[in-house]
Amino acid sequence: MRYFLLLLTTVAISQTSHAQTAEDSVKAVINDMFNGMRNGDAALFKSAFSDSVVMQTIRRDKSRKTIVVNENFSEFAEFVGQLKKDSADERITFETIRIDGPLAIAWTPYKFYYNGKFSHCGVNSFQLVRFDGRWKIQYLIDTRRLAGCQ
Repeated sequence: MRYFLLLLTTVAISQTSHAQTAEDSVKAVINDMFNGMRNGDAALFKSAFSDSVVMQTIRRDKSRKTIVVNENFSEFAEFVGQLKKDSADERITFETIRIDGPLAIAWTPYKFYYNGKFSHCGVNSFQLVRFDGRWKIQYLIDTRRLAGCQ
């Protein structure tokens, strides 16, 4: 009986240590997206997104007015597939993740390097939806700036 309890305790501890939290699952999808970009792997990149994804970026126009630009996801994914391995390296920090049922948000400050050289920085704001038990990026908007990067 004592060996049975020891075995049962060991199995329970093992399963608990390998359990992935919802927060870990959100991070994994976002990391898959960036790994796809870093490796020039369009299939991995696209697998992180929902079928109806919206991608936007916030920037300033020539008159310094703030504008929101819609990105064409298909064109961007095609571009990712043409990248050389390690040419596009976006280094993120998971600052905030919030989850409510099938909805999650992630706020990730980043620094972007192209061909090993710093290009720009900003913040990504992800909205994710859990479809059939799997998180997918539904909405992505980012800021981009050249200065003020820490």
